[in-house]
Amino acid sequence: MKRRDFLRAAAPAALLPFLVGGYSVKAFANNPFLHSLMASGVPSDRVLVLIQLIGGNDGLQTVIPLDQYAAIMAARLNIAIPEKDVLKLSTTVGLHPVLTGMQTLYAQGKLAIVQNVGYPTPNFSHFRSTDIWLTGADYNQVLPTGWMGRYLDQEFPGYPTGYPNTQMPDPIGIQIGSAVSLGFEGQGANMGMAFSNANEFYNIINDTTSPTANTRAGHELAYVRSIGVQLQKFALPVKTASGKGVTKSTQWPSAKTNTLADQLQIVARLISGGLKTKIYVVNLGGFDSHTNQRNGQDPLLAKLSIAISAFQDELKLNALEDRVLGMTFSEFGRRIKSNDSGGTDHGAASSMFVFGSKVIAGIQGSNPVLPTNATFDDNLNMQFDFRSVYASVLREWFGAGDAEVTNTLFKEYPTIPIIQSSGVSAPAPIEPADLLQNYPNPCGAAGISRTTQITFRTNGGRTTLRLYNTKGDLVSTIIDNVVARGKQSIAFDAGSLASGTYFYRLETGGATLTKSMVVLR
Repeated sequence: MKRRDFLRAAAPAALLPFLVGGYSVKAFANNPFLHSLMASGVPSDRVLVLIQLIGGNDGLQTVIPLDQYAAIMAARLNIAIPEKDVLKLSTTVGLHPVLTGMQTLYAQGKLAIVQNVGYPTPNFSHFRSTDIWLTGADYNQVLPTGWMGRYLDQEFPGYPTGYPNTQMPDPIGIQIGSAVSLGFEGQGANMGMAFSNANEFYNIINDTTSPTANTRAGHELAYVRSIGVQLQKFALPVKTASGKGVTKSTQWPSAKTNTLADQLQIVARLISGGLKTKIYVVNLGGFDSHTNQRNGQDPLLAKLSIAISAFQDELKLNALEDRVLGMTFSEFGRRIKSNDSGGTDHGAASSMFVFGSKVIAGIQGSNPVLPTNATFDDNLNMQFDFRSVYASVLREWFGAGDAEVTNTLFKEYPTIPIIQSSGVSAPAPIEPADLLQNYPNPCGAAGISRTTQITFRTNGGRTTLRLYNTKGDLVSTIIDNVVARGKQSIAFDAGSLASGTYFYRLETGGATLTKSMVVLR
């Protein structure tokens, strides 16, 4: 191919994924999403940073329920953290001992913890569950678009024609990492521009390429790389912001041994340099801990804590804390019971960290109730659907309206009080939601009664009441409707259920409450 023809053919590559900073990078296009932010009363310069923990982080090892410690020791003695080493946040909840940075953020009021996040009928395949988290799909639904892509589609119909432009010259989002994300995939196109880069992030900002061998093949490779740098001229705003960005924090690791810190330092540099990008996605892999978990996930959690702590310190020193919200997520958690190899197998729910100066600090959700004698099939019961976390971010951080959130997530999901609304802490509910113990309990065909009464109190609005087994599978949707404010009582027939322990979960008005039910047959 002639070089002139190559240039002509290469130009459309500006609409494809690219590599930056030794990582695969996708830059997602600018769009009228920003106009809706301006109209909503929410500051339009807000930034979201998503940290993907690839492999399935063990929520029970990360956020430790101290009131369940006897059950933890019985279920996972070969990996359990000694109780004296747990970083206590309260009398009932603690953190893994390497998460000292997260403990400090919690004490500073900059960390919210959402316990036991998952989805009904969990899938334990890495690929499938990752797709579910990125697309916002139900367990039995395959979607070709991502949750953020669908939102941006509403704000930016017709992309990519006409962008970037003078009104919004920067990419709307940047992903750093080797994994290809479905999260930003739109209906008509990938919501992104891309640049073909040979290797390094700093090659973009310095107009350099990686060295090649002095051979014919090496010369051709050098030429292709030079074309990559030319295409990177489309990344002029990134280069400009990187040049303006400054690094002030002394908490960044000096040795390049923490890949998450490396990625977050790039993000901090671009934000401080004035890039208007709204969403950044970074990642930390290695959480698939089937063996030797104490020597596997422990260093990873340490890297997570160090990187987030340095990132938050950088934002503070650059007076950017109020503009940036961070959030972790993983495709699933791990089982309650450890295996004989000193690890844990694929499980259901896990914990999420939401951090920044505008979070509502604290712990959302109650500690999981662990079985006294856990089996290898037992899972943490889901308390929060991950799409409720997404709904909270869209509404309270980005100021999305009801219709936009519903069109993005396809259903109405209750929000969780984890983010200050428009810079002001969310008001307390007029009457706290409550969920009472079902009566009679036990119930079922061999119990006192086949039918049991489930009573709860709500401020009204969209309410769901669902029943799950100990594996986290959805057994029954008892209520999924708009209900009136006040005390409600529902008769539930448990006569057809198998014997065992079940969990019923109420979601209403931002509150999520869970109780256990015993069925005898």
